[in-house]
Amino acid sequence: MESTITTEKPKKNQSKEYLKGWVPYRIKRYWFYAAATVIAMVMPWITINGNHLFLLSFDQKKLHLAGIAFDMQELYLMPFLLMLLFLGIFAITAVGGRAWCGWACPQTIFRVIYRDGIETKLLGLRKKIKNKQKEPDMSKMENKVKSVIAILLWSVLAFVASANFLWYFVPPEDFFRYLSDPAEHMVLVGVLVSTALFIILDVVFIKENFCVYVCPYSRVQSVLYDDDTIMAVYDPIRGGEIYEGHGYEREKKFTKQKDLLSVEPNAECTTCESCVTVCPTHIDIRKGLQLECINCLECVDACTSVMGALGKPSLVQWSSEKETLRHEGKTNYLRGKVIAYFAVLMIVLVTLFVMGSKKEHMLLNINKSQRLYKVLDNGVVQNDYIFMFANTDSKDHTYFFEIVGNDKITIRRPSEPFELGAGQKKKKVVVLETKEQLANNTRKDVPIPIVIRAYATDDKEKIMVEREQVFFYPRADLVKK
Repeated sequence: MESTITTEKPKKNQSKEYLKGWVPYRIKRYWFYAAATVIAMVMPWITINGNHLFLLSFDQKKLHLAGIAFDMQELYLMPFLLMLLFLGIFAITAVGGRAWCGWACPQTIFRVIYRDGIETKLLGLRKKIKNKQKEPDMSKMENKVKSVIAILLWSVLAFVASANFLWYFVPPEDFFRYLSDPAEHMVLVGVLVSTALFIILDVVFIKENFCVYVCPYSRVQSVLYDDDTIMAVYDPIRGGEIYEGHGYEREKKFTKQKDLLSVEPNAECTTCESCVTVCPTHIDIRKGLQLECINCLECVDACTSVMGALGKPSLVQWSSEKETLRHEGKTNYLRGKVIAYFAVLMIVLVTLFVMGSKKEHMLLNINKSQRLYKVLDNGVVQNDYIFMFANTDSKDHTYFFEIVGNDKITIRRPSEPFELGAGQKKKKVVVLETKEQLANNTRKDVPIPIVIRAYATDDKEKIMVEREQVFFYPRADLVKK
């Protein structure tokens, strides 16, 4: 039985059928990594009307989103951004498993650059990209030198990655200006160096153990998965049951093809273990779903190359357990849970867009002073307020304000409009007064509701806000006419 299967050659051109035009997922991931890297590096430099595409500046206390600057007092948008982030990851996980981990996570990208790019391709410290289980022989002086060179090269890239990360919190134009005077910006320098050192430690020494033992995402993925979730799945019906038991208690039954065929004559797995040696997290995909799997699809590529040479489709597919593991029909992509995720995402996105479009180009906070009122000798009653103006527009403006719907209360101070630069704030002590008798209560002071309208004198149609306040009028015996 063994000889007929192992020595049988595929029909003419049959082996090429499954490999013709085949592009490994590894190559596709490299292109995706390159695109993600370019986007991450370029995005902080793009500005619209002087505002960044995304910037959370603790220094300027502002959030830039899609070219619009929001003051810290407008950070009601942040919960919606966080909901988009988490719901987006949940939705992607429900559809494509840990696609984020294998295709977009910086940890994975960094490890590929270091292990596959620097150690393997550039320095030849590792012999093959397809064998990630065999570590370099560090007893050789040559390999020790290469290892030091690899760490030094990665250290340079780590500082670039650290700077790129900080550009989303400190804009590049300020970042390099601050670095030119490091003594005055030691916090920035400390964060830059600390982040770079962590990246070096993580990529060079912790490696994929970060994904396996540290990252919390792998612990919650099982809650998000269902039978239609796309992942790397081994087909035990075609390939044969290599393991027995359930879950993490499964034990390996077969290590050689002849032993497997003696029990399952139709099993197609060659037990070459290419899918095992290529795995960066050191698992055997034939064991079934494991939290260590990051959906990098290296095992799919390995099995495709082996089985394709035999004129057969891969035993490991990027598919669902329903389709590949149990052969119960096609994967249902538009199932209820997925539709619900994307429906909520659309609601959050529309809400974020609507709220963002209603951005105020001027912020105004009004607080009443500790003194309720002041009564002058001629019967004039004054109320003091503290106005805090903030120009959140990208241009300088001249501001003033007025009392709406009550011509008996006038502005005593300030008497003239005032200028405020783009992004600046100014505190104003405002005195409102009345010469009229607004109330005639002999027992207590009377609060008079008023509406204060503040506006930019040079663009009143666009920049105008209204705030409700109270003007206190004293009881009748305190007002002398």
